[in-house]
Amino acid sequence: MSGRSDAAPRGSRSIVVERPGAHRLVSGEPPEPGPGEVRVRVAAAGICMSDREVYDGRRDAAYVRYPVTPGHEWSGTVEAVGQGVDPALTGRRTVAEGFRACGTCDRCRTGETSLCSAGYDETGFTRPGGFADHVVVPARLLHLLPDDSDLRSAALLEPAAVAAAAVRAGVPEPGMRIAVVGAGTLGLLAVQLLGASSPAELTVIDPRVQRAYLAEQFGATGVRTPEEAKELTAHYDLVVESAGAPSTAASACLLARRGGGVVLAGMFGPDATGIDPAHLSLSQLTVRSVFGASSGAWAFAVRAFTTGLLDPGPLITHEFPLERYAEAVALVGGGDPGTGKVLLRP
Repeated sequence: MSGRSDAAPRGSRSIVVERPGAHRLVSGEPPEPGPGEVRVRVAAAGICMSDREVYDGRRDAAYVRYPVTPGHEWSGTVEAVGQGVDPALTGRRTVAEGFRACGTCDRCRTGETSLCSAGYDETGFTRPGGFADHVVVPARLLHLLPDDSDLRSAALLEPAAVAAAAVRAGVPEPGMRIAVVGAGTLGLLAVQLLGASSPAELTVIDPRVQRAYLAEQFGATGVRTPEEAKELTAHYDLVVESAGAPSTAASACLLARRGGGVVLAGMFGPDATGIDPAHLSLSQLTVRSVFGASSGAWAFAVRAFTTGLLDPGPLITHEFPLERYAEAVALVGGGDPGTGKVLLRP
């Protein structure tokens, strides 16, 4: 018995980026899930800077495989299952981890599935992703959601899982003075999660003063521009950097008190300025970095979402159908402070 759904298949569309700067909307039969896989009907898919880099050709060649259907932030409903998969999954609302970790290497066995030693393989970058009507993923990567979950908001659980990885790495404790550098999607989701630790201060630092309202709505006790934050050098017990701008790793370390901690969650380019090793040594800072999200961080984020601690919905500012992909991706990183999370809604 294959375990596949007997539902009549419908047509399926997907965005395919053939090469940097060139994409098309293709139509065909829905993809069939293989053994151990499920087919998910996509409800919503978020566009982030990594997707913009894929389209522009600025992503490291080791972390993308053209032609590709992008989309690593998505939510949907299981529509069909492959051989060996429980048919009861059909109809369940879900999200799924992006990294296709092997599960057996030394890193996976210690829980660091985002650092799988078998090599990089991720939905939306090396495998077809969620900018489509359907996406096929291994069933073992699913994180099921309650039947009444808001799938529009759930599309942001991938960046929420990265934020969870950063928060877990920082080990926040009650009464800490905490700063989050960057008021983008990742930073504001981290603010919501950090707020659960009852910090004495939770300051968001971002040059976009228009983000102050959202930061406070998400639980920040104060908002500063980078210029204003200079007077807070060596003030914070924990600093979570989420912006990935050229200078933010170095400035995050300057904000941390002696003996404090810094977590680098942003993705940095080759133009990033260096952290002063003498400052690290004299201040005895603990610096951690985050690459993606492990299975444990995913589970943490999904629990926070399903219990109501995490509400990504207010971050969404734009929604587009697949046919308007070019318009949607152009908004991301376009510099408009009014642009928050952009969704595609197949």
